[in-house]
Amino acid sequence: MGNKKILVTGANGQLGRELQVLATSFPALDFLFYDRATLSIADPDAIDTFFARERPAYCINCAAYTAVDKAESEKESAFLINGDAVGYLATACHNTGARLIHISTDYVFDGLSEIPLRETDPTDPINTYGASKLEGERQAFQHNPHATLIIRTSWVYSEFGNNFVRTMIRLMKERPSINVVSDQVGSPTYAADLAAAILHILTAPSFIPGLYHYSNEGRISWYEFALAIREGIGSTCEVNPIPTAQYPTPAKRPRFSLLDKSLISATYHLAIPEWQSSLVTCIGKMH
Repeated sequence: MGNKKILVTGANGQLGRELQVLATSFPALDFLFYDRATLSIADPDAIDTFFARERPAYCINCAAYTAVDKAESEKESAFLINGDAVGYLATACHNTGARLIHISTDYVFDGLSEIPLRETDPTDPINTYGASKLEGERQAFQHNPHATLIIRTSWVYSEFGNNFVRTMIRLMKERPSINVVSDQVGSPTYAADLAAAILHILTAPSFIPGLYHYSNEGRISWYEFALAIREGIGSTCEVNPIPTAQYPTPAKRPRFSLLDKSLISATYHLAIPEWQSSLVTCIGKMH
């Protein structure tokens, strides 16, 4: 790779922050970290100006509208950031010869599968967030067809930002008991592991674009995840399993979102950590 410039959008989110941590181990690469305040991906003129000036070799798009429930009432914002803005980035990449690595989600599926979801399985989002992310996938491949790599991931958490692990730790300290949904199944993704996978792809001998799935290994429910967090922090908080029906939210959640990771593992010779060890690592950093 002659040009070593790598633009990271959404640099202050969970994944962006983890990439910032790992970037220090790759001094040969020139990372350009930008957040919403310094580069709005929803502004096509700003994007075009930036790409014309900096001409990055890669764009890693970690920027997203992630407020799943709020998206139901803020449809336009969700589709602008998760859909059209991805199209702006893909167009800029195409015009300047950059490669796009874009992060998508398990929410593009309806959650009705019984077996781990493959990249070729039909999509059918059941909420606005999922629909907007699916539109982003479509625009990314449409505007930069030969140099786009999309990674769908699920249940992302980190020591940074707002996420399930941080929320559980806070609630377990504040309350004697909590209720957690037990009939939604998937696998968590430690953002640091996903960041490491992205850097592995960046430094691989060849860039093989396409659609890939990535999460940590294993299969659990949110309730089981909460129990593991409780054990990890040594809490005595009582954790009660409840069905989704008892925890209504504005946006419906997929019941099943376990991802089949065999394609990314085989293509990029990637070893994917088990969720348990990654959770222990993350909690260790937070305490």
